[in-house]
Amino acid sequence: MAEIINLNRFRKAKAKAAAQVEAENNRIRFGRTRAEKEVEKKAREKEGRDLDGKQLDD
Repeated sequence: MAEIINLNRFRKAKAKAAAQVEAENNRIRFGRTRAEKEVEKKAREKEGRDLDGKQLDD
């Protein structure tokens, strides 16, 4: 005979596992410190200024 399982427990465990995977993905995507964000922002601003400085005048 097959083993009897509690479907509610199975459903909740599956939902919890899916939530953990989503949380891990969010930590990777959004989990940066303020200092890291500012460094990246300043680098983008510098790239923009450098590009504007190399633009030819019409």
